[in-house]
Amino acid sequence: MTAALRSIVTPTAIIRLILGWGTFVAIELTGPFLDPPVPMPLLVTALIVIIAVILVCAFGVVTEAEHLAGRLGDPYGSLVLTISICLIEVILISAVLLGPGDHATIARDSVMAVSMIILGAVVGLCLLVGGLRHGSMAHNRTGATNYLTMIIALTALAFAVPALIGTNGSYETWQEIPIVIATIGIYAFFLYRQMGPQAQEFTEVDPRVAPAPHISPAEEEPRAQGIVEILSVHRTEIILRLALLVTTVLPIVLLSHDMASLLDDGFGRLGAPVALSGVIIAMIVFLPETLTSVRAAWNGEIQRVSNLCHGAHVSTVGLTIPTVLVIGMITDQPIVLAESPINLLLLAVIVLVSITAFVGKRVTAVHGVTHLIVFLVFGLAIFA
Repeated sequence: MTAALRSIVTPTAIIRLILGWGTFVAIELTGPFLDPPVPMPLLVTALIVIIAVILVCAFGVVTEAEHLAGRLGDPYGSLVLTISICLIEVILISAVLLGPGDHATIARDSVMAVSMIILGAVVGLCLLVGGLRHGSMAHNRTGATNYLTMIIALTALAFAVPALIGTNGSYETWQEIPIVIATIGIYAFFLYRQMGPQAQEFTEVDPRVAPAPHISPAEEEPRAQGIVEILSVHRTEIILRLALLVTTVLPIVLLSHDMASLLDDGFGRLGAPVALSGVIIAMIVFLPETLTSVRAAWNGEIQRVSNLCHGAHVSTVGLTIPTVLVIGMITDQPIVLAESPINLLLLAVIVLVSITAFVGKRVTAVHGVTHLIVFLVFGLAIFA
């Protein structure tokens, strides 16, 4: 027990905890000085410190999630990682939504930015890096198309349908309830299939990185039994890592409210685009997983890239949108989800590019460049 604790609660993990909780205490003690309007030098300094600490803690969360991922194996490991990232995003968006000012579009802006960052920038960079190093890479087409099918349905419910049946870009309250139920229901069914009967469809198939096939019937145990055995044998490690993950994510929860208030104050004075807050949240949220995804691409693990990136997108839309709609219903706030025509067009283009790339047997660096170009246009559209 002591050895396990020492290997998990490392000096680096302790430093992260001290930094996160220490910054929260310092912010609480200096609270009156950070009430808007804050002098610009102090505002910029405080924002840099808070965002840096949130990033450090986010990397800690991802580190623990990666250890759990390595222990559990795919697709379970990637699922733990993407759920952890999604949790951070929900926390940040909720903090902005419940903070001062009008933030009716923050969920839309953040999830849209995450969508374009994941499908455009991160997938594009991974395909480019992996394609240049390994050439064409084989992926599990059934698993990838399962992700893309979910992405099409969930993004349509989130960004397109509200403009057609809602009011001023928001669902009516009586519409929100079935949308929340439908979104969570389809996501839960997808997870059940991914972790159960269809688990093998989300594993590596490229012979250069795929695990060796079973050589005896005795080794071909059901996936669910394997997970039960892992949880039983490594119960202590898993519980300790989950506890460390939670204590590392809590400072993010506590600091996100101050970050939201300062961003609102700063962008309001600068006259920056409203969507920029959502982009910053998306960049904070997905930076740690971006590094994980690029590392997987460097190793030629293109199915792991799909599990991380496409899985993160499905989790983001499948969990964030219902959560924000519920918060809106509880607090009686309008939640504007309907997207602008240009963003809907770019989202449709990047989804179509993803489909054409992953429906084939192999992906290449050319696919990656195409993804990156669409993301570049999205960046231009923000400031248009």
